[in-house]
Amino acid sequence: MLRSMTTVLTAAVLCSASLGAAQAAEVIRHKIPNSDFPIAAAVEIPAGKATVYVSGKVPAVIDTSAPKDSAAAYGDTKAQTVSVLNQIKQQLATLGLGMGDVVKMQVFLVGDPAMGGKMDFNGFMEGYRQFFGTKEQPNLPARSAFQIAALGNPLYRVEIEVVAVRP
Repeated sequence: MLRSMTTVLTAAVLCSASLGAAQAAEVIRHKIPNSDFPIAAAVEIPAGKATVYVSGKVPAVIDTSAPKDSAAAYGDTKAQTVSVLNQIKQQLATLGLGMGDVVKMQVFLVGDPAMGGKMDFNGFMEGYRQFFGTKEQPNLPARSAFQIAALGNPLYRVEIEVVAVRP
């Protein structure tokens, strides 16, 4: 009886120790080989980590002196990207998270009439690089970017949704 009780207790201790080690594991970000492009090729989330899905964010009016129905009110793709990422940063902060906790990002870009209807990917990247792959915040998410036909407001050029992991 004592021997079987000892075996059960030993097994319980070993299981809880391995569970603790798994929960203490870090998020693993796999780099794109031979590339300095600021996204992860893949991100692994260890068991026991909570994921937080943040709904898509769209740009806020950045120039209140411009007519609300003008492109100047929302800015170009770069300005809209910065606006959206700042909103995401603020929402994550209310959840006790930061931009470094983002593991997946989906970006929806509308074609810019000034670019013949093509998405301004360079403008998006200029805004994105202010938040990811910096000295202050080096963590990179896995990311997809798509050109889409339209968003809810015809002046929106950017919508971004993210998934973050609680550290």
